[in-house]
Amino acid sequence: MHNDNRFDYGRAFSRNIGWVTPEEQRRLATARVAIAGLGGVGGAHAITLARLGVTRFHIADFDRFEVHNFNRQAGAFMSTLDQPKAEVIARMVRDINPEAEVEVFGDGVTAGNVGAFLQGVDVYVDGIDFFAIEARRLLFAQSYAQGIPALTAAPLGMGVSLLYFQPGRMSFEEYFRVEGQPVEEQYARFIAGLSPSAMNRHYLVAPDAVNFKERRGPSTPMSCDLCAGVMGTAVLKVLLGRGKLSPAPWALQFDAYEQKLRRTWRPGGNANVVQRLLLRFIRPRVAGG
Repeated sequence: MHNDNRFDYGRAFSRNIGWVTPEEQRRLATARVAIAGLGGVGGAHAITLARLGVTRFHIADFDRFEVHNFNRQAGAFMSTLDQPKAEVIARMVRDINPEAEVEVFGDGVTAGNVGAFLQGVDVYVDGIDFFAIEARRLLFAQSYAQGIPALTAAPLGMGVSLLYFQPGRMSFEEYFRVEGQPVEEQYARFIAGLSPSAMNRHYLVAPDAVNFKERRGPSTPMSCDLCAGVMGTAVLKVLLGRGKLSPAPWALQFDAYEQKLRRTWRPGGNANVVQRLLLRFIRPRVAGG
């Protein structure tokens, strides 16, 4: 038993060995991951990847922690109220690994700094708020153009939906098809693309909690934790180049409440006939609030 409390990378992440080899752990230590959005899922992604032994991060968020974040956000505490989310998460990552290199983009990601945000990055991890579709489109388009694998794990009810956009395969825009669409249609298409199975709709007990005009919706801590686990595993597969990870138009959705796991394949993305039928169901709910 060690009584030395000084940080040591090998000891800190030694319990990963077995599921990864020592050589793979060294590769994780040299990987660079970009995470945009550090609220519900983004903060949890950063903490999970830091505990996996990833050492180099670019993280971005312009927001500050508020009381209504407490139900789900990894960095939300009484002690961090009104503090910048990016600074808090950077501090938490460094508290896990003092050797971590964390570059903070405290003004969020814009057209002016997206190049710097993705510079030298091995994988992009999406944690942006659902309603920030333009920023999300910018990041996925730039990642695709630079040949950077990009992943999103959406918190849906008490479940998770994973999408992987592999360079050279179907792009974010080819899948969601939101370009040139009115904002409500963009929301509808984003929902349909994230949740082709639409499993979580059956147990939404207070529909009025969803209001697209006010840009608010319900969330659960379980969903964010599930997202972090699924995302951490997907990032590991990308960085180490092992294990199957099906890119879009494949999607993986697991719902803990429904106790169901589904893999969907939608060639053409939202242009697929099944998706067009789903959109007919979604659009009135988006337009209604």
